[in-house]
Amino acid sequence: MKELQPINQNVLLELTEDNAEQKTASGIIIPDSAKSKERTGKVAGISNIENPEIAVGDTVLYKEFSGSELEFEGKNYLLIPYSDILGKVVETDSI
Repeated sequence: MKELQPINQNVLLELTEDNAEQKTASGIIIPDSAKSKERTGKVAGISNIENPEIAVGDTVLYKEFSGSELEFEGKNYLLIPYSDILGKVVETDSI
């Protein structure tokens, strides 16, 4: 089995694609080019970073137009610089 490990202060995010056809309320189909991409991903790997604030398995929000998309062994990934991560998605208790 092969594993993709990021280096040089990069983070590997696993992307999920929503292939469901989207329509407006009036029934107009929205083309892929007009859809806004979700800017979250699941951390699949981290390079050797001192005191990272994220861990493998975390879901993070990243900057728009960041990184390089790639496909590895049938899965879609995004390789981005650690500095392009804006925040971590965390579950909280409702009040």
